[in-house]
Amino acid sequence: MASFSAQPVVAVLGPTNTGKTHLAIERMCGHSSGMIGFPLRLLAREVYDRVVAIKGKERVALITGEEKLVPPNAQYFLTTAESMPISPGLLAGGDKQGDRDYAFVALDEAQLGADPERGHVFTDRLLRARGREETMILGSEALRPMIRALVPDAEIIGRPRFSTLTYAGATKLSRLPPRSAIVAFSAEEVYAVAEMLRRLRGGAAVVMGALSPRTRNAQVAMFQAGEVDYLVATDAIGMGLNMDVAHVAFASLRKFDGRRARRLTISEMAQIAGRAGRHQRDGTFGTLALEGGSSARFEDEEVDAIEAHHFPPIDHLYWREGAPSLASVDALIADLERRPDRPVLRAAPQAIDLSVLKRLAEEDWVRERARGKPMIARLWAACGLPDFRKTGPEPHSRLVSRIFRHLSEGSGHLPKNWFADELARLDSVQGDVETLADRIAGVRTWAYIAHRADWLADADHWAERTRALEEKLSDALHQRLTQRFVDRRTSVLMRDLGAKGGDLALPVKVDDEGIVTVDGEAIGRLIGFRFKPDHLARHGDMKRLMAAAERRLGSELASRARQLAADEDGHFSLATDAGRPVAIFWRGDVVARLEKGRTLLTPRIRLHRALDPLSPADHAGVEQRLAAWLEGRIQRELKPLARYFEAARDPACPPSLRALLAPLAEAGGITARAGIASAIEHLDREGRSRAERLDVKLGTIDVYSPTLLKPEPTRWRIALFAAAEGQLMPELPVPGAVSMATPADTAACEAMVRAGYRALGAQMLRVDLVERLARIAHDSRSGRAPFTPDPGLATSLGLRHASFAQLMLALGFRAASPAKGEIAAESWVWKGKREPRKERPARPGNAFGALAELYPGMPSRNAAR
Repeated sequence: MASFSAQPVVAVLGPTNTGKTHLAIERMCGHSSGMIGFPLRLLAREVYDRVVAIKGKERVALITGEEKLVPPNAQYFLTTAESMPISPGLLAGGDKQGDRDYAFVALDEAQLGADPERGHVFTDRLLRARGREETMILGSEALRPMIRALVPDAEIIGRPRFSTLTYAGATKLSRLPPRSAIVAFSAEEVYAVAEMLRRLRGGAAVVMGALSPRTRNAQVAMFQAGEVDYLVATDAIGMGLNMDVAHVAFASLRKFDGRRARRLTISEMAQIAGRAGRHQRDGTFGTLALEGGSSARFEDEEVDAIEAHHFPPIDHLYWREGAPSLASVDALIADLERRPDRPVLRAAPQAIDLSVLKRLAEEDWVRERARGKPMIARLWAACGLPDFRKTGPEPHSRLVSRIFRHLSEGSGHLPKNWFADELARLDSVQGDVETLADRIAGVRTWAYIAHRADWLADADHWAERTRALEEKLSDALHQRLTQRFVDRRTSVLMRDLGAKGGDLALPVKVDDEGIVTVDGEAIGRLIGFRFKPDHLARHGDMKRLMAAAERRLGSELASRARQLAADEDGHFSLATDAGRPVAIFWRGDVVARLEKGRTLLTPRIRLHRALDPLSPADHAGVEQRLAAWLEGRIQRELKPLARYFEAARDPACPPSLRALLAPLAEAGGITARAGIASAIEHLDREGRSRAERLDVKLGTIDVYSPTLLKPEPTRWRIALFAAAEGQLMPELPVPGAVSMATPADTAACEAMVRAGYRALGAQMLRVDLVERLARIAHDSRSGRAPFTPDPGLATSLGLRHASFAQLMLALGFRAASPAKGEIAAESWVWKGKREPRKERPARPGNAFGALAELYPGMPSRNAAR
């Protein structure tokens, strides 16, 4: 066993959150050179970045199994415990740093010497790593007896915790306070908890020892920046990783230590719970209450010990010879299996490097090649390759065997093509979290190999290649972790809902396309005044999205209200989609609906509920602008109808004319003549002339306004009827259609009648065409003698025989009986008593020609045939 150095040693012992690591950094930076060994690559990298900020990159080195940044003039070394260069030849490949001495040396988390798997490494460093001027051992207070026994001359300094750590009991996942870390002890459990937090609280950052420093730093950065309020981690966070955690919740109090599942020791519980609180800010710890009320529970004595920082002292450390003999393979194995000669030390359980060595020693070719100290050192270095992928001794030994075979033949270098092919197999960012994590573990294996200076012909090149590939995969893994376990929108919403009285003013923006972002996260789109949540949001987030929009969009809605009140008429429109309520649109979206008013032409405007958050003044401004636009459009599109209403209420208008106009106005400008026949009979010549000037057409069957039969006035009239009757908008006739099939639905048929169509059995014909046909028919007859209408009339209007017959009957004709022996002819006889009033002289030509002359767009007779 190595002898102890006579150099002074200081042991700084105490619970977590005592600033021990910070003290070591300060002390090291006060010396001309120094080295600190850490339990985790992640922690070494974190401290490396801190020391670089103090001393500059050219003076600081980082050495881990998979990463080596050693500037030529490096004076300060941050390493993992396994990679501490404390004696010549200790580093695989005979790294020259092993010949260096350091003014200051420190070992962090030295109590890990009691760990069965890695304890022998920490014990060896505790015994042999010494600084030229100062040595510092950092660890738990439970390590005090071991320091007294193994380094009796060491000065022990106790460091009290800066803040109070309090037990908070069991807490449901949905009730965890912000800035909480949940600790689990398997990747599966970490993922399950993170997935639940995503659904409940917007997600969590994930930290595990298997993550690369780049991925871990990116995840922690999310947590530190407040993008997520929760962190799910393995017990890796207990090893000094500095994070702003207020509460630590244990998902379990049991872990698998590589051999068996066991309950955490009190020291392990305290190490993890101690992450809560920072400097002088108090922290809490507890357990995670699972569904059904069951959860891991701390015993009372465990809680008392953790709160008081009183832990059972460590009564032994694991040891293995740190500088074994390289005289032969058997001597090497014998030294590694030798038992310690001190009562407080125990032989370390067989680690995977020794297990692989013993397997290879059984191979004749290995013993044949492993002759002489240099080759035995190379064999032992190859066996030291960590099993990053956790494949187990047998598969891992096969990889080591192949590596040693190459190292022990030819140039002593690994084949470039083999190394390149292995990296190429891992060079893919496709796959899920587990797949990417496994690839990163594979890359760590080859990165470890690339940093053995004499294993590759161009080690620096391959070290850079593996570094770049690990960063590439790490970025992809961070992205996958974020996609899988972080719903940033929900996280933002939870913070928004947690704001009381507007204390948390999350920035809200609305871009030119109406996309609404809260703190940079898109939550939906503002269409007009309506907020539409993101369609990709989960159902449970919808209420939160709406609530966030209501609180944060007030100023934007007010701005839009003022814009509407000052906008031009061209940006408003009447929405008359069939099957939907009649509405007013502004810039392409609904702002109000029409309801029954005092008259057909004065409907009530009801603003859409999306405008409810507006102030009373803005609300009134919108209503006034919409009312002004609606009144103007009604006067423009329905001018004759407006004049009917006005004249019907005008005392100066003759009563006989008012008797005609009042029902005509209520009917929307079109009504059957039979219903107002009495009023028509009482009209004198002046009344008829005045009615004609008001655009009233006294037809044979219907009374109507020709202007109101145009498509746009028709649309407005039907819309106003639907609003007045509280109905949805019916189908409108095809613009320009003169005939159509009679709708089977009563309401639809009524809408067509209001649009200006008269039912003729199975078909309907527009009333102005009915009147034209009536005139042509009367012009074609001679008194009461039978006559045959031109058959082109019906064909040109699309009327079938039955519908045309219905029209002729409605006009006052009857079918003539055919002469004896003749085939039935389509002849008609006038049977009315009163001759139709001639409005204009008959036009020359046949009836079809007269009709075509009245309607220039009508097809020719030949075309009709």
